Amino acid sequence: MKINKLARTMMLAAAGSLFAVATASAQALPAAQPPVARIWIYHELNPNESMAQPYVRIDGGVIGASVPGTAFYRDLPAGRHQISVESYVDDGNQIKIVDLVPGSQVYAKIVPFGDIVQGGGEFGGGYHRNTYYLWLYPPEQAQPVIARGQIVAAVAPR
Repeated sequence: MKINKLARTMMLAAAGSLFAVATASAQALPAAQPPVARIWIYHELNPNESMAQPYVRIDGGVIGASVPGTAFYRDLPAGRHQISVESYVDDGNQIKIVDLVPGSQVYAKIVPFGDIVQGGGEFGGGYHRNTYYLWLYPPEQAQPVIARGQIVAAVAPR
């Protein structure tokens, strides 16, 4: 009888903490305020993909490293901007040009492609090169993914 009561209490505590985590990650995302626009960079967590952290650039300058499971944003003046992600393969899918209007938000997803450059021995000694694409997504698809992840500060590399 005591064990059941203890187990029930522990299950309720675990459920409560899961609820708290779920509601905290589902909080409203901060909005861009005119006269600036916002570019969101996000990288969905998939443990079957590389955990590498490619650099992300806006207008040629590094603004941070894309960590799987995280998102960050940068507020920029309205106008045309170039977003790019570091990648071993450069086939044109690593760069996007966006035209920002005041108060708008753009969502750029970092997408790993792990099987483009790999090879090696049959029984080991193989190699793999990290390749990333940059895809733009509409807000209704990007915002739930960002809310499930962790919003971090865009930190430039050391």
